[in-house]
Amino acid sequence: MPDAPASSPSTLVPAKPALVTVDDDPSVSRAVARDLRRRYGETFRVVRAESGQQALEALREMALRGNDVAVLLADYRMPGMNGLEFLEQALDLYPAARRVLLTAYADTDAAITAINVVDLDHYLLKPWDPPEEKLYPVVDAMVESWRRADRREVCETRVVGHRWSARSHEVRDFLARNQVPYRWYPADGAEGARLLAAAGVDDSQLPVVISPAGECLVAPAETELAERVGLATVPATDFYDLIVIGGGPAGLGASVYGASEGLRTVLVERTATGGQAGQSSRIENYLGFPDGVSGAQLTDRARRQAVRLGAEVLTAREVVSLEANGAARTVTFADGSTIHAHAVVLATGVTYRELDAPGLTELAGRGVFYGSALTEAAGCAGSDVYIVGGANSAGQAAVYFSRHARSVTMLVRGPSLQASMSQYLIEQIEGIDEITVRTCAEVVDATGGEHLEKLTLRDRNTGETETVDAGYLFVFIGASPRTDWLGDRIQRDRAGFVLAGPDLMTDGRRPAGWNTDRDPLHLETSLPGVFVAGDARAESVKRVASAVGDGAMAVSLVHRYLENP
Repeated sequence: MPDAPASSPSTLVPAKPALVTVDDDPSVSRAVARDLRRRYGETFRVVRAESGQQALEALREMALRGNDVAVLLADYRMPGMNGLEFLEQALDLYPAARRVLLTAYADTDAAITAINVVDLDHYLLKPWDPPEEKLYPVVDAMVESWRRADRREVCETRVVGHRWSARSHEVRDFLARNQVPYRWYPADGAEGARLLAAAGVDDSQLPVVISPAGECLVAPAETELAERVGLATVPATDFYDLIVIGGGPAGLGASVYGASEGLRTVLVERTATGGQAGQSSRIENYLGFPDGVSGAQLTDRARRQAVRLGAEVLTAREVVSLEANGAARTVTFADGSTIHAHAVVLATGVTYRELDAPGLTELAGRGVFYGSALTEAAGCAGSDVYIVGGANSAGQAAVYFSRHARSVTMLVRGPSLQASMSQYLIEQIEGIDEITVRTCAEVVDATGGEHLEKLTLRDRNTGETETVDAGYLFVFIGASPRTDWLGDRIQRDRAGFVLAGPDLMTDGRRPAGWNTDRDPLHLETSLPGVFVAGDARAESVKRVASAVGDGAMAVSLVHRYLENP
């Protein structure tokens, strides 16, 4: 763990850059840290951890505080997460840090593999004694290389607002989900008041956002905010081979495959890439990540991959209509502008349904949140958190918030979790003392002044009610598709999910208005050349892997469509 407390967000003097050492053997861990402090203690902070997971938690805390890391030194043989796996995950948090693997002679093959997997800078054989000959020359070289690298300070966006303001929460959530570095300053704090005075506004005009360029935005709309913090919002051209609408796993999958196969591809997202999956604190059952991965980390990798392959990503652009325009398909934005393409993939996903109980609407964003709202985690310290829902997303949120809150109570309408939650997650929850699961329970009322203070719960079997203290309520109660804007040309089922392929056929007849001499392709909607992927599709499997598969399959079908419209 860090040897000194991290500085607070308002601290003006930055913390020393860190040297991070990870080894599961406490004696080895202490010895490495001792030798590093002896040589580098005046200019670097030495952070010692005894597992890869512990080290990653420390790195995440340092990243949130804007601290820098110069060198990561990890032992290869560690249970649970070996040094190579740790360095691979740490690479996402600190790509500029130099990476050193500590190995035994028999593990040199692993070190060679690490050179290719995580761009390893050096591997160091045990034992490293004497450090003057074997350790310090290596670390000296790593530090010098790190100092020479282009590490220009990240210009952060600053946000001033009220803690219990729905709009302040929305701005923070938008920035966090779009991976935009920012610092949060409460309006009633000294630094927040100083920034408001400098901007010439008072606390009745919140939130105030100060861009990296020094521009002051008062209660900005998301499109304006996106433009000022450097997110792309304007298309580079007006015609594409493929338009992907929605930036969740299905949309990201379609963008990656579309761009990699030579299609001029643009992804249009109304809020932030990642969708509901991007808000998940931990995904444990996604193929290829044996130690789990956060939704934000997984989807950010996918977004960067799509961009690297040539896809264009537009953020904070809401699509309001889709129509055929001859051979082209035309997408219209909320501001009236349009773009056109040969084909379209609908990957608009779903949104959590709102809980229907008195008081909840008035307290939305002020203690009541739909989805996990990870930006609120720090504020949950010492609070009683309630989570409504019994599916995986609710369980993942419960596990995550249990690390911060005094208590977490899951409210499940059904008699158990088994019908809706993966077994691995049920077992995790059972092993966490801070989590309580209340079955056959529902929220019937919420009260509070500035923020949520109390919930009234009802037992669905007995009808008895109970009022409890509650600081936060997170709601995960099923999903509604984001398809209302599609109109009548795209056929949907009664719940609003888009019908595609064989589901469009009735007694062997093609859908009304179908104007091409072939049956609809598997993921093709009732408008030829428009495909659907992921959760918005009727009868889809609501899993990240299946959504990514839908996106990839949709691109394959787009190629077939382009060959035979």
